[in-house]
Amino acid sequence: MSTMLEVKDLVVAYGKIKAVKGISFTVDEGQVVSLIGTNGAGKTTTLRTISGLLRPASGSIRFQGKRIDETPAHDIVSLGLAHSPEGRRIFPRLSVEQNLLLGAFARRDGDIKKDLQAAYDLFPILGERRAQAAGTFSGGEQQMLAMGRAMMSRPKLLMLDEPSMGLSPLMMKTVMSTVTTLQEQGTTILLVEQNAQAALKRASKGYVLEVGKIVLSGTGAELLESDEVRKAYLGED
Repeated sequence: MSTMLEVKDLVVAYGKIKAVKGISFTVDEGQVVSLIGTNGAGKTTTLRTISGLLRPASGSIRFQGKRIDETPAHDIVSLGLAHSPEGRRIFPRLSVEQNLLLGAFARRDGDIKKDLQAAYDLFPILGERRAQAAGTFSGGEQQMLAMGRAMMSRPKLLMLDEPSMGLSPLMMKTVMSTVTTLQEQGTTILLVEQNAQAALKRASKGYVLEVGKIVLSGTGAELLESDEVRKAYLGED
């Protein structure tokens, strides 16, 4: 199993405040890797730095062996790394189909229609409402659209930031089972999620972030069994 993403000694600062304090982790091809932690732990900052939206103060990020920590964000997408951000960030006035097509902005191949159909197969509701303005969708439907849009760039690695945030339990289950489907279809996934139970259940590997540092790591199953994780994130005494 080859290493797809390698983050080494990553430090990210906002002015003088260090949000990420020298973390290292890897994502191997075909895995679902989960980063869990409370608000302010540095999870979103980590994803934003990997996708080129922020620049690290020090450390390195390699994607398929290539250094990307100084690569522009649009070039990182072209390499095969997609980011579905926290808060979904869809274009509310554009139709569902227009939003999806924006996900393919960096592509120059002829398979975009095929991938559009694949997004509709994955999320039938998007196909049924392809002409509807995206802003009329519920939170869960917008999350499906954000994931579908990210998949339109044909990523080798998909980063999902808090995909279950603010969703009903039923919609959360649908979104999380899609994570499993995407993995089965060959997509490698880096998942940031406050719902530790759902995230670790699906994770090949997991890392626990606390105030910018990795304090625990292991397989998803090991972390679910860990007393520290159960107390801090699963609400068990």
